[in-house]
Amino acid sequence: MHGGQKTTIMRNQNPNNTLNPDFAKTSRKCPPFCIQPGEMGSGVETIGELEVIQYLKKMSDGDKSIIVVDSRTPDWVEKGTIPGSVNIPWDKLNIGKSDPITVQEILEKNFGVKNQDGFLHVRQCQGPSSCSVTAHWCGQSPTNIKGLLKIGYPGNKIKWYRGGMQDWEVLGFDHGQAR
Repeated sequence: MHGGQKTTIMRNQNPNNTLNPDFAKTSRKCPPFCIQPGEMGSGVETIGELEVIQYLKKMSDGDKSIIVVDSRTPDWVEKGTIPGSVNIPWDKLNIGKSDPITVQEILEKNFGVKNQDGFLHVRQCQGPSSCSVTAHWCGQSPTNIKGLLKIGYPGNKIKWYRGGMQDWEVLGFDHGQAR
């Protein structure tokens, strides 16, 4: 499901298809758009497109322990996102940029975190790798992942899709563009 509508993820088979210009740039000013490392943090697994699709399928089958996050700002999400992902902008979850109440609400609502006596408690996801966060080659999702790790969110509950929208687009997948 994406935007309340059933979505089928498949590659565009039109041999004349071209990249969306918003995702076709090979370089942007660094920082903030720097090439990211292959490993994001202790316990965080880097995954590819097939794993992202598997997580999206589990979500569509009703698995509430998984969330696929697009950490970009809403203006970028409007240009295209992975269908089924949830937009949690990096600046809303960024502990140094957002107010603590907003961060706490996001953690409770989306990540199953509870604040009890000043300590964070993370719900146990079903299975060893069922909570998922996707990322993009820009620094927004890595900022969110590092922030989650810094406050004690378990790295083994985070999966990082390093390729992001550019790889998704290059492979010809639908990009859930606002219609």
